[in-house]
Formats: sequence, C-alpha cells, structure tokens
Amino acid sequence: MTAPKGSRGDLFDPDCPTRKLLDRIGTKWTSMAVKVLADADPDEVRFAELQRRMPGVSQKMLSATLQSLTRDGLVARRVEPTVPPKVHYRLTELGRSLEVPLAALRKWAEKHMSEIDRANAAAQSGDG
Repeated sequence: MTAPKGSRGDLFDPDCPTRKLLDRIGTKWTSMAVKVLADADPDEVRFAELQRRMPGVSQKMLSATLQSLTRDGLVARRVEPTVPPKVHYRLTELGRSLEVPLAALRKWAEKHMSEIDRANAAAQSGDG
C-alpha cells in the first residue's frame, strides 16, 4: 500500500518517495557537490570547477549528479550561450537547507572514522 501524495510515506516500502529521495541525496557525490556549491554560495560554480574540486568524480557521474539535483529543485543551472556553452550551478534555497543535515553527517563521519576503521580491522582479523 502506498502513502497518499503529500504524506511522509513509509521508508520501508520500496516504492516510498522518501526512500527514493534518500537514495538520490545519500550519495558521496551529492554530498560533495552540495558542499562545494554551499562553500561558493551565493556565487555560481562552473562544471569544470566542480569537477576539479571533487577528486575522483567522472564527468559522467558529475553530470548525472547535477541533473538529479537540478531535477529535484536543489540546484539551479544557468547556461551562457557561448561556444562552447558555459554552464553554471548554484544551490537553490531548498538546496541550501540540505547542506545543514549533510554537513552534520560529514562531521559525524569525520569524528567516528577511526572507530569505524578499528571495527572493520577487528572484523577482518576475526576479532569481531
């Protein structure tokens, strides 16, 4: 049974819109893109600059991430009609509100990474 439109839904239902949104915003590339754009806010960032500030992201993955963020209303995209076109991105108000929980999650990960590493090492050595 699916929840009515506008309701919060059921996170444990595979068809739940909230679950699908969490799948999209819960990636490392989304977190990094939002962080880079938040650091630049209110200025825009060009695609190549985003890619430069996100080591390891492929052009294809960054493009897909930005398309998803734009479709969800978290990022605004502006194209200058030059040859080649210059594409600029910035967070929307909704996107800026996402930076708060993502920043908290990044802070938690940084604080607890050594504990996680120890737990993984113990599990691999058979101590866990």
